[in-house]
Amino acid sequence: MKTKGLRRPFGQKKSVSLFTLGTMRALESEEQMYRVVKAAFHAGINHLETAPAYGPAEIFLGKALRRLKQEEIEPDGGWIITSKILPGSSFCEGKKQLKNLLSRLKKERIDNLAVHGLNLYEHLHWTLDGDGAKLLRWAQEEGLISQVGFSSHGELSLIKEGIKSKRFDFCSLHLHLLDPERIPLALYALDNGMGVMAISPADKGGRLFDPSPTLIKDCSPYEPIKLAYRFLLAKGISTLTIGAFQPKDLNIAKQLLNASENLDQKEINAINHLQKQRELRLGETLCGQCKQCLPCPQAVPINEILRLRNLSLGHDLTVFAKERYNLIGKAGHWWETVNATACNHCGDCMPRCPNNLPIPNLLEETHQLLAAAPRRRLWS
Repeated sequence: MKTKGLRRPFGQKKSVSLFTLGTMRALESEEQMYRVVKAAFHAGINHLETAPAYGPAEIFLGKALRRLKQEEIEPDGGWIITSKILPGSSFCEGKKQLKNLLSRLKKERIDNLAVHGLNLYEHLHWTLDGDGAKLLRWAQEEGLISQVGFSSHGELSLIKEGIKSKRFDFCSLHLHLLDPERIPLALYALDNGMGVMAISPADKGGRLFDPSPTLIKDCSPYEPIKLAYRFLLAKGISTLTIGAFQPKDLNIAKQLLNASENLDQKEINAINHLQKQRELRLGETLCGQCKQCLPCPQAVPINEILRLRNLSLGHDLTVFAKERYNLIGKAGHWWETVNATACNHCGDCMPRCPNNLPIPNLLEETHQLLAAAPRRRLWS
């Protein structure tokens, strides 16, 4: 039985479902991928996101789609596929990578190709003026892809420059209820006719599939994950990724497949209560994320570290905060490179803080709270 959900524009081509299946978790077997993609179809999803960097994901996905096609299980208009290519390759190497990508997916063409990790200005220059620009233009002229986009973990100014270039049809950004910093950029992209995909708003947004008892209480009467999804959908975000490990992970997409309306007063009250509880627990030590403390002479990402402190102490999200904190310095350009131990208590930041926070002391406290062995990245 077919489930048809609401579709939203995604750039200038095909419209996509409110939820996108991210394929980075269904990596145990071909059968697992098949079952997850089939569940996505029944949840009203028509958009699939993958990447060469996700291990065997493209191979498994290609085989799953061929099997489902034989069973006549396919959304109206067909599946929309977004894959990615890392920045920095030569034109010739990029052509080879793209052809291999299509071969793994068993496709002659795909709808969308994103620059995977447009995190540094050199990546942007490669995409707009270098071999990346030549590669993407060639791919479109050859009919191998329809649209070009990017995903980014980079600075806000870099993301904004990418959007302003008007060379992209869509972007994938970290957009979260508990970290709404990039929401204005998402709205700017939407206003410029781009599609916007939220990167793992449940996982990267606080491991909301496994919320702390405190967060559950703070979001009551809503489940944290549902409130987070509704927050983004009500903002007009084109589509939200769900990295499903098993079919049941997509049940929530089926429940919210048409949930695009504005937040009602009850939902607004729940979000206000969530924020109020964080403020009450942190009191005068709450970091307001204004960034006036930056730049730090030692390049310490003060706001990001204190954001993790806010979440750990404000909603008992210590497991998540530890996971993110311990990626610092261990994930290249995908994440921050300097942790709180680089702070030498110079005090340069303190006069600029509008809340007069004892920033060096809070950084030291946060390191003691969160420092631990890092979790292995999914695709490494």
